[in-house]
Amino acid sequence: MNNTKRNRTMLIDFYEFTMANGYFNSKLKDKTVYFDMSFRKIPDEGGYAIFAGLGSIIKYIENFEFTQEDLQYLKNQNLFSDDFIEYLKNFKFSGDIYCVKEGTVIFPNEPVLTIKANLVEAQLLETYLLLCFNHQSLIATKSSRIKRAAKGRTVLEMGARRAHGVSSANNGSRAAYIAGIDATSNTLADCLYGIPCSGTMAHSWVQMFDTEEEAFREYVKTYPNNATLLVDTYNTLKSGIPNAIKVIKEELLPKNINNFAIRIDSGDLTYLSKQSRKMLDDAGLSMCKIVVSNALDEYLIEALLNQGAPIDIFGVGERLVTAKSNPVFGGIYKLCAIESEENVITPKIKISDNPVKITTPHFKKLYRIYDKDTKKAKADLITVYDEKIDENKPLTIFDPEHTWKTKTFEEFTIKDIKETIYKNGKLVYKVPTLKQIREHAKQEQESLWDEVLRFDNPHKYYVDLSEKLWQIKLDLIKKSKKSI
Repeated sequence: MNNTKRNRTMLIDFYEFTMANGYFNSKLKDKTVYFDMSFRKIPDEGGYAIFAGLGSIIKYIENFEFTQEDLQYLKNQNLFSDDFIEYLKNFKFSGDIYCVKEGTVIFPNEPVLTIKANLVEAQLLETYLLLCFNHQSLIATKSSRIKRAAKGRTVLEMGARRAHGVSSANNGSRAAYIAGIDATSNTLADCLYGIPCSGTMAHSWVQMFDTEEEAFREYVKTYPNNATLLVDTYNTLKSGIPNAIKVIKEELLPKNINNFAIRIDSGDLTYLSKQSRKMLDDAGLSMCKIVVSNALDEYLIEALLNQGAPIDIFGVGERLVTAKSNPVFGGIYKLCAIESEENVITPKIKISDNPVKITTPHFKKLYRIYDKDTKKAKADLITVYDEKIDENKPLTIFDPEHTWKTKTFEEFTIKDIKETIYKNGKLVYKVPTLKQIREHAKQEQESLWDEVLRFDNPHKYYVDLSEKLWQIKLDLIKKSKKSI
């Protein structure tokens, strides 16, 4: 058996199968349930996160089926009933999914995605939904921070060789592009998603020639229109820059080519970039761009620019594609309601000694409140599914934990930011192109106040519950305490 071609449907935590089998063989088999997908904490103590992964979720559901090999594997476990295995043979998702658009800015404890389905279906989808949500939202969030730190300069994603596997490399490139990163070094990501691909040379190119000058000269002869010369193989300022200047002047300027760059991949990037800029300018090469790489992240990029480093392009690898500073997104998938045969929805709650793990019950809507004049996002409001907000009346919201903290909006607009993705098992959502998702992510970030965007001690964005939903949650908490 070629394990690399194993059916992706089987990427399911084993306990999903044990629970689904138990549900199937009980009276709960056809029970309609609601599950919310959310997260608890923004990575890097940031002010916002970016949702990514919906495209992968849709692709997974559209191709969800169990092969004969999968069914035989389950049968060999001697744990699952024949009827359950027969059910999986013809399995097809038949429920509803509601979700924010990919690229939307999101905040802790919001129902980013809600699934309404029979209990077996909802349980079997959990692992893959969380996998896509957690990984791609993590990388998109990190990439957004890195791109913002660059203050409009070009940022290249160069992390494939440090990624945690093939899917992480490809999906990481996709998520980074959604968040604003300009190009990738990953050729397969370009083939799969149409992400601009970029790359020049490694130190081995320079080492293969007898001299650094010869290496540079051969490279610009091969790629005269977009040459980037790696200048730190031996000595950046004493060898690399002088040789680059000589080759550029002799090979490119006589051909009226002005698009070229040098790249520094080690050492004190502030000092080296400043000295390189001076040497290039003194040689009449002010048009030569400076590219830097080497374990960069948003903090180092911000520090370099604050120190006046004249850098034009940043190449970011391992700290982006692995989100090294905070490599876990922490998304969760929790039951929030059950629907009876009479279409009565009963809210469900998970109680914990740890307050952050107490869930918000019920089938819910997620509204975003915007200032009518500035169009900036002011707060999010989570309500019960049947609540409607009148924009013509003042709206007062309150902190769910510190209820005396209130805010009233008078000149505002409000939007239900979740859309219907699946209805009765059918994909009804027009899947946007990657460029459209990227543009949406850009607009979403522009809708946030600078106080929310800053890296250090960002303003906490308001995510409040409606009074009706807050009371339902409080009543369920009190009820659970009485039953103990």
